[in-house]
Amino acid sequence: MAHAGHQQQLFTIYREIRAAILEQSLRKLGVEKLTKDDVQRMQWEVLEAKIGNWIHFMRIAVKLLFAGERKVCDQIFEGVDSLREQCFADVTESCVAVLLSFGEAIAKSKRSPEKLFVLLDMYEIMRELQPEMESIFESKYCMEMRESAVVLTKRLAQTAQETFGDFEEAVEKDATKTAVLDGTVHPLTSYVINYVKFLFDYQSTLKQLFQEFDEGDADSLLTSVTTRIMQALQTNLDGKSKQYKDPALTQLFLMNNIHYIVRSVRRSEAKDLLGDDWVQIHRRIVQQHANQYKRISWSKILQCLTIQGLSSSSGNQFGGDSGGNSGVSRAMVKERFRTFNIQFEELHQRQSQWTVPDSELRES
Repeated sequence: MAHAGHQQQLFTIYREIRAAILEQSLRKLGVEKLTKDDVQRMQWEVLEAKIGNWIHFMRIAVKLLFAGERKVCDQIFEGVDSLREQCFADVTESCVAVLLSFGEAIAKSKRSPEKLFVLLDMYEIMRELQPEMESIFESKYCMEMRESAVVLTKRLAQTAQETFGDFEEAVEKDATKTAVLDGTVHPLTSYVINYVKFLFDYQSTLKQLFQEFDEGDADSLLTSVTTRIMQALQTNLDGKSKQYKDPALTQLFLMNNIHYIVRSVRRSEAKDLLGDDWVQIHRRIVQQHANQYKRISWSKILQCLTIQGLSSSSGNQFGGDSGGNSGVSRAMVKERFRTFNIQFEELHQRQSQWTVPDSELRES
């Protein structure tokens, strides 16, 4: 028909039929047209599943459906270049718009820490598909679709970076009243450390993302961000430690939590990024808190075992030559031991409720 002078008729028929087939293929896959408001109303578990599906749909659509449509269109309109390119653009335009609109809705939705990982997944797939998008939609008629894909990739990167910043700020300003009465590892500490560990599964993606906005060294940028998150956590823990009325428990809490951070870093890829110096500095901080804990806990009790204040007025402490003075000194010694036993029992009752969860730290 194309070579028999029925080009326009063929164009119209092909466009209507193939566009309908392509749209039907997406519907069968499960692709939905969702707005930003639709996304905002969804429960996180539902939305997370839909994002996972969208990533799968994008890969199928670009690598199979659009690539296949490109071949069919090239064969049907062989030798009629302008008609071929315009027809392909018209057939695919609606489907591309539906797919990209979901990504836009996610990128523009309210930011939250748990969304960072799916944003990185979405950014990854857009980066992965970019060369094929450029190749399949290479003509001037497809320029808007190419640009929309690039804009979405940039927007996902920007939202992910802003979410990163939100997370850092949220860690530093976390004001949860969750009290750990036994001085053990705070839920915030384990949450942040697990979050950072998970982020390291995205190292290469994060480096690409940072370089979207900064031409600096990618490793240095990732190190800087990780260091700031760790510092934000320590700042928050320092504030939480002041909630304790017992200064010994304050030191125990900081010792437990910073030790947990150091141990986790040593056992993860974060060690390579933060470096041995960071680890050694923070191990010394743990030791300082341990020493402070012991000093505060025992200093008052151990004073009972010193000879200070036990001397009689004649300077004879325990001898029999000073008569009654010796009796006074013995009474004072007995009183000191009695005070020691009382204070020790009080200390034991109080601190037996406290915890040092790490066996390595407990035995050191």
